[in-house]
Amino acid sequence: MPAKLLATVEFQSWTMSAATSPSGSSDQGLRYRDAGVDIDAAERALDQSKAAIRATFGPRVLADVGSFGGLFRADGLGEEPVLVATADGVGTKVRIASAVGRFDTVGWDLVNHCINDALVQGARPLFFLDYIGVGRLVPEQVAALLQGLAAACKSHGVTLLGGETAEMPGVYPAGEFDLVGTLVGVVERRHILDGSRVQAGDRLLGLASNGLHTNGYSLARRIVEERMGLSYDDLFPGLSDQTVAEVLLEPHRCYLPLLQELLTHPGLHALAHITGGGVPGNLPRVLPGHGAEVSRTAVPELPVFSTLVEAGAVAKDEAWRAFNMGVGMILVVDSASEDEIRGRLEAAGEAVFALGQVTRTPGVQWLDASA
Repeated sequence: MPAKLLATVEFQSWTMSAATSPSGSSDQGLRYRDAGVDIDAAERALDQSKAAIRATFGPRVLADVGSFGGLFRADGLGEEPVLVATADGVGTKVRIASAVGRFDTVGWDLVNHCINDALVQGARPLFFLDYIGVGRLVPEQVAALLQGLAAACKSHGVTLLGGETAEMPGVYPAGEFDLVGTLVGVVERRHILDGSRVQAGDRLLGLASNGLHTNGYSLARRIVEERMGLSYDDLFPGLSDQTVAEVLLEPHRCYLPLLQELLTHPGLHALAHITGGGVPGNLPRVLPGHGAEVSRTAVPELPVFSTLVEAGAVAKDEAWRAFNMGVGMILVVDSASEDEIRGRLEAAGEAVFALGQVTRTPGVQWLDASA
């Protein structure tokens, strides 16, 4: 695993909105807090998170939490190291976290999602930067978000290099927040996965998701709230031990532990992380000049998808564009290496499913269009 780097978190808050002093008199001097921004609250949130952030430090760390920027010792990263940077957000999944007051899982979502995005280009993660935006900063909530981010980073050998927490009344509604992050990884130039080795006849191996991951939540929330009439504290239909919130807040799966030893395998030609747009929106991104024949029925069914699709009367093609439908990652492998690669994954305890093959016709063609 790559050496860990510097973690720093800089808390800045800005934006002034019209406000009077607590006494209601407009002729008294205003404070920042009167305008809705509490700098002390930001400092308390950071104080509660420093230990978790420092736990991600490694020998490349050159400064402590609180610097204006992270310091990253970049020597010795490889012969021809190429940095891979990716940014994303948790999306409207944060609305569910806000609704139930649970803030410890979405940090895992964000880190895992970004790691997977770098992974598909052959990169191992180095460091992570976060942005948290809130309308009113509650220290315990922000600390839970930061601690979740730090725990996910530590779990995967990533350093929380820096971040920003912004309290912006009038921009974010009361009780709502946004969570965005950037991850930087590294790959040797000769091992970059860019689809250039993909050829017709390559096989597609699927790895399961563990739920919605971080996509399709605007549709999922509408189905749950309007079509099913459920609250997030209700039991999820068909399950006796998980609430709707617990099912929908299941963290985005990270495929780094499973795939990191395969990244330099000559038989691995490409990887596709199945996020927004589903299989038809993401698989073609790694098949330049090619397409694929894909079987829907090969994918193990996850009850969360069948329940949502049925309750929302979502058409099959629409469902496969809005949701991952049980596919979290797709490997594009040389046909001669298929059995070996599949065997290594299965030896690690993974249930691998054969999805189809690469073709010369661009786009995704469903082998079982009616399924």
